Amino acid sequence: MAEHVQVQFTAPSLEEASRLGRMAVEARLAACAQVAGPITSTYWWEGEVTSATEWVCTLKTTSRRVPELLGALRDAHSYEVPELVVTELSGGDAAYLQWVTAETASAG
Repeated sequence: MAEHVQVQFTAPSLEEASRLGRMAVEARLAACAQVAGPITSTYWWEGEVTSATEWVCTLKTTSRRVPELLGALRDAHSYEVPELVVTELSGGDAAYLQWVTAETASAG
């Protein structure tokens, strides 16, 4: 896995997406959380196609923090099966990526 990644999840409200993003940053599991929305998601759930309004949160972190970050999000999320997606970053501004590394280096 690349050294730097983005972790994305959706939440049913701005409040929950913001709370989970802040939780990740405060725990130094992510250097940054960006919340956007609302979005409309359409998906299969319990045998039916459904649609819902959601908010998306994108977290910037390092690959070494991913297991703990995913566990924390899974535990704190209101969804039974939350969307937790990791995307490797193939590059970026060196100073920014150094900042991400520094801000996620310790758990506090």
